[in-house]
Amino acid sequence: DGIKTMDFSHLTNLPLALHIHLLAAVSAAVLGPVALYRRQRDIWHKTAGYLWVVVMLTVAVGAFWLEAVILPIWGGFGVIHLLAGPVIWTLWHGVQAARAGHVARHRAYMRGLYWQGLMVAGLFTLLPYRVLNRVLFPGTPELGYGVILVIALGAGIVAMRRRGPAPEADRPG
Repeated sequence: DGIKTMDFSHLTNLPLALHIHLLAAVSAAVLGPVALYRRQRDIWHKTAGYLWVVVMLTVAVGAFWLEAVILPIWGGFGVIHLLAGPVIWTLWHGVQAARAGHVARHRAYMRGLYWQGLMVAGLFTLLPYRVLNRVLFPGTPELGYGVILVIALGAGIVAMRRRGPAPEADRPG
């Protein structure tokens, strides 16, 4: 049978709300590094940042028009909907920090939201039988677990390297 290539047919019959949510999430993932890691805080940073806030807000608010299929709590709402509130709260406080000139606080809010609110949440879209899993891994949905594991391990290694060695007092001895 061999390896199947991506199958975009799974995207054709989705509700409009899911198309908007997906487009906004992908846009946020692409815009994020420009807005968050550009060395110069210039017009490119500001433009990408404003656009990023808009698409992140679209992702969060748009989620309320989506039905939870994994871990539903009540009606069509599920655990994933509980993340929308903190995303909106963090966007608000991140923008307020920038307006007040609190650059470090602004950076922390926005980078945290990018990595935890977008990238980590995005990994869960790779779980078997989710739409993006069916698009990316047709015929072998279990590959989603492997990709999640590899990315999580890689992120853990990067985080440990950035932290550096433990202080003398914390080393086993």
